[in-house]
Amino acid sequence: MKLLHALVLSTAALFLSNCAGYHIGNSKPAHMEKVGKLAVPAAQNDTLEPRLSALVTNAVIKQLQLDGAYQVASKDRADAVLECRIKRINRSPYRSVRTNVLVTSELYVGLYVDYKVKESGTNTLLHSGRVYGASYIVLDPNFQLSEHQAMEEASQRIASQIVNEIAEGW
Repeated sequence: MKLLHALVLSTAALFLSNCAGYHIGNSKPAHMEKVGKLAVPAAQNDTLEPRLSALVTNAVIKQLQLDGAYQVASKDRADAVLECRIKRINRSPYRSVRTNVLVTSELYVGLYVDYKVKESGTNTLLHSGRVYGASYIVLDPNFQLSEHQAMEEASQRIASQIVNEIAEGW
């Protein structure tokens, strides 16, 4: 009986030790530990693309809400402010029509965004960086709609990168 009891205890200890070191909860970077609420004002747009600021800002807010590491709040109630600036757009043809190489069938769109996280009270810089998001989209007859969809997808990729960097540290 003692042998069976020892075997059960050693087996239980073996299975429980596999999870040693893991924990459930936030894993924020050390420089962002004090931040619980984050304000996200409208992104500054240095390009000539209309409504791109709203696309990037909305994508970042949605990604922050999905991640859950920070609560999105207004500037007066936030611990820190996430400021984004859209720096550049790259557009280029990615594929052309087989019968006519001058006609684009797939478009490449790339966005460069700089961001800064500043502490609300002191305006101290907590984190900053530059992220890049790209999208490849098949063009349909409505070129503006296709381009807008590509910008939206690139904005979502940028938002994912920003949130990963400020919430996870990588």
